[in-house]
Amino acid sequence: MAIYEKIINETIGATKSVYSVIKEKRGADFKLVDCKPYVDAVNQMRPAEGQSSEVIDLHVQSVIAHYEVLLGLCETIRPEDDPFVEHYQTPPILEILYEEDPDFKDSMGKFIGAVSENKSLIGREAVRRYGGMYGLTCVVDFAYSCGSVPNLVNRILAGLEIPKEHKHTIVSAKSWGMNTSYGLGGAFRAALEAGKTAAEAEEAEVAQFMRIYSEPVEAQAELMDSHNLGGHGPHSSFDTRKYMAQYKEKMRPYVQAALKAGVHPANIVTVPAYCVGDIGHHIAQSAYNMFKDDMVFAVYEAVMGVFENTLKRGLIENAFKSPFEVLSVATGAPACAAAYILWKDSFTVPMVIDLLSKRFSNYAAMNPKRGEADELHNADFIDIMKRGERILDISPIGNGRKINGILVDLDPVDNHEVIANPQRYTYPACAITQRFAALMSLSDFPCYLTPEVATATLMTNIIALTPGQPGSPVRGCKDCAATTLIKRNSPMVTGEGAGAKGYCQFDVAI
Repeated sequence: MAIYEKIINETIGATKSVYSVIKEKRGADFKLVDCKPYVDAVNQMRPAEGQSSEVIDLHVQSVIAHYEVLLGLCETIRPEDDPFVEHYQTPPILEILYEEDPDFKDSMGKFIGAVSENKSLIGREAVRRYGGMYGLTCVVDFAYSCGSVPNLVNRILAGLEIPKEHKHTIVSAKSWGMNTSYGLGGAFRAALEAGKTAAEAEEAEVAQFMRIYSEPVEAQAELMDSHNLGGHGPHSSFDTRKYMAQYKEKMRPYVQAALKAGVHPANIVTVPAYCVGDIGHHIAQSAYNMFKDDMVFAVYEAVMGVFENTLKRGLIENAFKSPFEVLSVATGAPACAAAYILWKDSFTVPMVIDLLSKRFSNYAAMNPKRGEADELHNADFIDIMKRGERILDISPIGNGRKINGILVDLDPVDNHEVIANPQRYTYPACAITQRFAALMSLSDFPCYLTPEVATATLMTNIIALTPGQPGSPVRGCKDCAATTLIKRNSPMVTGEGAGAKGYCQFDVAI
């Protein structure tokens, strides 16, 4: 159990460091130095016997580099810029790989050429996203779900004659790795809504998609030069080009060491990106503002208690048989807790899926200029809730509140003073929707319900045990919540590109 204890301690330490900062600072003004406790927690990560030190370095040194570079460029980050802070790592690392491995650069060139040759495929997927055919989607998903970039990239790579290692790296770079802030369909949408023809819009989409791979650093900088989130103009918190140039040089020796040690390049583009988001994004002004609400923070606090207690229970019971079981508990226990809170206000997960799915259809009709990523967190949220309710529900309908035989400890929810007393936070005699309202607030920012910091720490530890195997994307069915109502994953779909699992690609992943 030593390896599990080590992994769990690092995961809890990093996750609680973020929670502790938010507990102390919520409602205050965000300063970048607020993130130092998270940096300190990450610095406690060490390779255990059998783990690759080079993989651990990719994680730890990326966090350090990210923090130090930002400290040299700014004191704070405005909310309109904070979603993108975890999108500046993969582009420089991709370019390092181009410089270090000419064969990989050659394969990427062939992939870019294949993008140009697949205009009809890219146009079709852009149209389906624009019109909302797939319903709620996660455009930069960590799996091969419909309407996602990994789904599209897999289709292009499937028939391409390049080394399989390179295929895995290319698809990983735009899933768990985050090669620029661009998703899929944004250029098409912008052109169409600017009065261009559908053919012109398709050309714009293909050109933009090629660019994020041909010149990832400059493409990301250009995207930030033109973003206008909330109508507040382009990125202004710091110089993005300076950030990526400095980050690239700080990370170069660790990328070189990982390549020399035989770490799969798919892991090299993944590990450094996913771990930095807590600096300036999950610990950020937007989070401080959201968590000013006592009930919203109470949900986060209670869910963190369930997360920690259940992981520790698994250790005490000697229940873990693989690192993936630790990951399953770390993500499943808080999901179960979130569904439990939903039940306390007499809502069920199908109600929420129905509500947000109908809302999306209306949102698509009312906002044809919507952002490509607008609905991705709503999609994540209903996926979390669907999984949580399945764990929570009685057997055989559900898992009887157990994950891998470990009983989820829901005491932190039941014993939480705020969650137990919603009457203190609204009209007291009618307090039947306050906990649900808090969950709806988190539906736009569910990174605290199944914390990304926990998943990032766990995945790095797992990848460090098998560094030569690509750790992403997930090669399995997510059981997407939206498919409960919109059967895009059924073999009965009849549109172009359908396969044995409908429009999904997990069963034919490269």
